[in-house]
Amino acid sequence: MVNEPALTGAPPPSRVFTIALSVIAGAGIALAFPPFGLTPGLLGFALMLHLCGGTAGPRPLRGAFWRGWLAGTAFFLIATWWIYQAFQVDAADQGWMAPFAVALLASGLGLFWGAAGLVYRWIAPAGWMRVLVFAGVLTGFEWVRGHLLTGFPWDLPGESWRAGSAPSQAAALMGAYGLTWLTVAIAATPALLLDAARRRRGIAACLCAAAALAGLYGFGSVRLGVTRAQTDAGPIVRIVQPDLPEIPSYTAATFADTVRAHLDLTARPAAQRPDIIIWPERAIPGAFADYLAPGTWTRDAITAALAPGQILLTGGYRTQPAPPGAYAPDGLVYFNSLLAMRRDATGLTPLSVYDKYRLVPFGEYLPLARWLAPLHVQELVHVGDGFSHGPPPRPMALGTAPLVQPLICYEALYPGFTRRGAILSGERASWIVNVSDDAWFGGTYGPVQHLNLAGYRAIEEGLPVVRATPTGVSAVIDALGRVQPGLSLGQGQAGVIDARLPQALPPTLFDRLGETIFALMMLLSAAAAGLAHIHRSRGAER
Repeated sequence: MVNEPALTGAPPPSRVFTIALSVIAGAGIALAFPPFGLTPGLLGFALMLHLCGGTAGPRPLRGAFWRGWLAGTAFFLIATWWIYQAFQVDAADQGWMAPFAVALLASGLGLFWGAAGLVYRWIAPAGWMRVLVFAGVLTGFEWVRGHLLTGFPWDLPGESWRAGSAPSQAAALMGAYGLTWLTVAIAATPALLLDAARRRRGIAACLCAAAALAGLYGFGSVRLGVTRAQTDAGPIVRIVQPDLPEIPSYTAATFADTVRAHLDLTARPAAQRPDIIIWPERAIPGAFADYLAPGTWTRDAITAALAPGQILLTGGYRTQPAPPGAYAPDGLVYFNSLLAMRRDATGLTPLSVYDKYRLVPFGEYLPLARWLAPLHVQELVHVGDGFSHGPPPRPMALGTAPLVQPLICYEALYPGFTRRGAILSGERASWIVNVSDDAWFGGTYGPVQHLNLAGYRAIEEGLPVVRATPTGVSAVIDALGRVQPGLSLGQGQAGVIDARLPQALPPTLFDRLGETIFALMMLLSAAAAGLAHIHRSRGAER
């Protein structure tokens, strides 16, 4: 148990006041993220550190847990409330679930911050090193959040900086988790100024934090200032954004309208003929085997819309017989997939297919399906009995076009995903394609944040990202995480983006070392906690 005294001589604040401060801390942090960009809100970490470790009370561990949970719940309510819109697509059947889903998701994710507050309060020292411990504990639980049950690493604190900005460039060194540790440590340091007994040390620590922040901006500014000539050798890509809203079910007429909307944009004239056409995730609402079968009007129409030699990347889904022992009531397993096809003289030639590896729990698959299915929880999963996980990621071969690593929707949240594909295949992709179906989230700011997260995958890997969505935001992102001027389509816009694929950069330090730097940061936090424990033990012996 930590013997940390109260930070001031004043009596403990009232419970209502503490609750309000906890909520303000979490809300402030959430408002630091795009599209708000209120960076001072990150000082909510300083308030959270103070609330979880700097107040006295009869139940300090329990109090630290609830304060962390309140801050986390407030943060995730703001960060993820847009899932409400997904239930309005079929409001008559599922609209009633929306408030419960939002509340359950936010309060459930808030448990990670609550656990971080408890563990921090249990092991934290009283001096300046508690900042290091706090950063390590909170980032550790954020890492768990990003991996447990497939994980949900939405809006990691290190991704609060706008992708492509100077501070965001540090992700090329340490990845989003390392940048999370550093961001939390810098933002939490001002809490030390509240300790009147150690004010001078607090000032010194804040100066160190200011120097670290200046280092983030300095490194990023230098990296962004290095201009690299654009070569004319890269292929021209066309992103198709039809601006079609999500609908609960398709008739023959709406299916045909959807296909034609994609085909019309695909065949639109261009100054230079595109080499690669990219449609969004699940662009065609049907199984590949159905609408690409020989003799179907859809296959003939797609063939006619493409020029010879053009490659089409289209999202969709495929099925195959379920393997023995698999939970599949209809005898089939479903895969959320990206298919690459080339228009040849004889028609469409399949090049490769990628099956989504990271699935959204309760959105694309049902964890513990054998036990939860009888409770009808599978109603939250919209396709068949849910999707199955594909094999671990590998780049897709596109014939003579550059090798590409697909990220289907949610996979753009995962640091190191593309790096893992390069390790497994032995080949580094030249670019990343991120197809997504953000139409589920309407005009909320969820798609804007999704775009920002995709930009971090570009920074980490030093690879450009081409992003295609049905309703926005579609964009071409360079290898520094910057959305290219004039090469984006916002929410509610229909059209195409034609652009030459930006250059890849040499492998970044993160690409070479993975999360090694992040691991060293966590070891530093563990060492700070260990030294504090030794110091307390020696003090107790005296």
